[in-house]
Amino acid sequence: MRPEYDFSKAVRGAIASRFREGTNIVVVDPAVRDVFPDADAVNEALRALAPVLRRQRKSPPKRRSA
Repeated sequence: MRPEYDFSKAVRGAIASRFREGTNIVVVDPAVRDVFPDADAVNEALRALAPVLRRQRKSPPKRRSA
């Protein structure tokens, strides 16, 4: 790396909108970081949980008899 860089012609946020469209950033709570240390761990857990959540959404609400 150079000791100094010339940012005099830089434009702040020039590609921020393109980056935002293709990215979904989630902040993991410090209390669970030891369980989910990286994106792979989070994705693995969410993939395992997704089928359960999908089943819950598809099943109609149960009616209670009077």
